[in-house]
Amino acid sequence: MLSRSTAYHVPVDVSPSRDEINIKNAIDRIHYEEPAFGVRRIRNELHKQGFHNVGRRLVRRYMMEMDIVCFYPGPNLSKRAKAAKTYPYLLRNLEIDRPNQVWSIDITYIGTPNGFVYLTAIIDWYSRYIVGYTISNTLQTDMVTRVIKKAVETYGAPEIINSDQGSQFTSNAYIDLIKSFKTTKISMDGKGRATDNIAIERFFRSYKWERLYLLYPETVTEVKAMTKEYIAKYNHKRGHQRFDYKTPAAVFYENMALAA
Repeated sequence: MLSRSTAYHVPVDVSPSRDEINIKNAIDRIHYEEPAFGVRRIRNELHKQGFHNVGRRLVRRYMMEMDIVCFYPGPNLSKRAKAAKTYPYLLRNLEIDRPNQVWSIDITYIGTPNGFVYLTAIIDWYSRYIVGYTISNTLQTDMVTRVIKKAVETYGAPEIINSDQGSQFTSNAYIDLIKSFKTTKISMDGKGRATDNIAIERFFRSYKWERLYLLYPETVTEVKAMTKEYIAKYNHKRGHQRFDYKTPAAVFYENMALAA
């Protein structure tokens, strides 16, 4: 974001450097390949890949900016607003046996040569159907509320929606929106427990290894086109073993029809 300078001041360019983009992309790949790696082990892996001047402090800062949490109980790296209201995790020991019972929402980082963009996605926990997504070049809360509103308008409100404790999901705008659905309960991951939202994390892992890391889109337009194509195939052509290789769309719509 450029500063609101007067005509007598030179605007400050705060666009990420190529080095920052390359390091963050490398951190992202390492995390999805080895989700249990913490700051120290990611730093060591970066050194092996040629990023010799990267220290633990920089790795920790970048992980916080990217909202990366290791898949084991430990320090929570998600950016939660001070004094933010959080909610209990409702999915532990819950039998999830139908569509629209539980949705999971999360945000993941995408680095391009022209800067960073973010994918927000919502997955139906039972069917693994992606009920909504959006691409944005900012981490503003409105990108989250917009995608939820559209998904609810299309499929109805879920019984539970689960997220991490990031600032977008502890904001008043998010909480007020979910409460406006009346029957939807808010669930949040335990502190430092990324596995609590494993359904959406697995989708992001597949998306990145099967598309992002192969195609390396350079612009937001390319990211949007790639993501649209991938999610369409994921929803309508990719069978899941747990459902005898039915697609997420088939499972979602079949069960929604039975419930109607």
